[in-house]
Amino acid sequence: MDQKKSPLSSSRRKFIEASLSALAGISIVPRRVLGGANYTSPSDQITVGYIGTGKQGRGTLFKKFIKIPEVQIVAACDVDTQKLSDFTQMASAYYAENRSQKANQINVHSDFRELLERKDVDAVIIVTPDHWHATASILACEAGKDVYCEKPLSLTVKEGRDMVKATRKHQRVFQTGSMQRSWEDFHRAAELVINGYIGDIERVVVSVGGPPDACEQPAEPVPSHLDWNMWQGPAPKREYSSFFAPSMSWDGWPRWRYCKYYGGGLMTDWGAHMFDIAQWALGKDDSGPVEVIPDGKEYKVLTYLYEDGTPMVREDFGKGNAIRFEGSEGVIEVSRQFLNVPENLKDQKISDSDIHLYKSRDHYRDWLDAIRQRSKPICDVEVGHRTATVCNIGNIAYELNRPLRWNPKKEKFKGDREANQMLSRKQRDF
Repeated sequence: MDQKKSPLSSSRRKFIEASLSALAGISIVPRRVLGGANYTSPSDQITVGYIGTGKQGRGTLFKKFIKIPEVQIVAACDVDTQKLSDFTQMASAYYAENRSQKANQINVHSDFRELLERKDVDAVIIVTPDHWHATASILACEAGKDVYCEKPLSLTVKEGRDMVKATRKHQRVFQTGSMQRSWEDFHRAAELVINGYIGDIERVVVSVGGPPDACEQPAEPVPSHLDWNMWQGPAPKREYSSFFAPSMSWDGWPRWRYCKYYGGGLMTDWGAHMFDIAQWALGKDDSGPVEVIPDGKEYKVLTYLYEDGTPMVREDFGKGNAIRFEGSEGVIEVSRQFLNVPENLKDQKISDSDIHLYKSRDHYRDWLDAIRQRSKPICDVEVGHRTATVCNIGNIAYELNRPLRWNPKKEKFKGDREANQMLSRKQRDF
């Protein structure tokens, strides 16, 4: 039997449906119509180039895309020649063994701008450290390439908005690597929440780590296989340390993600996953909170407030990187390890009259389908930008240690010049 749910107000339903409709639509003229020579090959393959061949590039994103028959990796770029060599050897060996063809020639580059000049590349997969995402993505759009970029999308709000503008101006298809949107449990949780099956949302709890550190490290000799100046790129110049750019023998995740100038700490690293699902379930994909308040006397934990009064907090509730939606009629918890819903909702079906969120079960093929259809994928650049913005303004509130009022339409803080200056950063010439 279907569980009776609290009805959404007509104004809130219209707002959510309008927002979802706007995010779902896109007007892009296919490259075939524009006369572009690099839409797909005669065999309907999409040719891709990898910008970044580190742990994630040689790991998940290599394994996912190389197994898709309609994808052909034709180029790769990295500032670390050892990682680049390992990547190309893996790709060539796979093609030789699985596609009954001679070892595929992967064209290699040390500067991604050279890769972007290639006419045989339809799309790029950007797997660089976070401080490179904006520059690489914008230049890729300008070069006429479709983009898959790892999360978090950007380190500053201005970077993210510039990425959206470049995507729209050059009519590109852009997928943010927030793959949890394509996972069944997160989709299920979000649809139950957005349709009111646990009543009015009284609080959303997001359990992720905190802001970045300065990460001061002693200088080390630069390895001969690494172009350290190019690795730093637009970030402030500093001496090399393996803490930031470890060798291939390092078994963990590179620690640049915890360091200001290269990453946004766990606030952006895991926050880009979990705040993303929270915004999705609240119907805020094209908006954001109106206040952000750091730990202090008024609130014990970092708190975001939305215009409708919904609070979202960053708080560890003892279940790792996870989200808890606290409703007036029940609680839903979700992470990569579990989906906990009230007993009466375990078999609940989403009715035809309910809001149905974009459904994808393969984040990578979803991007490829969108490229062919010239449509928006499940985690379009605007969505990725709005999620990164939540994380980034939270980091600003932590750094300034005071409450901030945010205007999600203008993407500026209200009456706080110092905070607004932190919405962008100076770019170093490299």
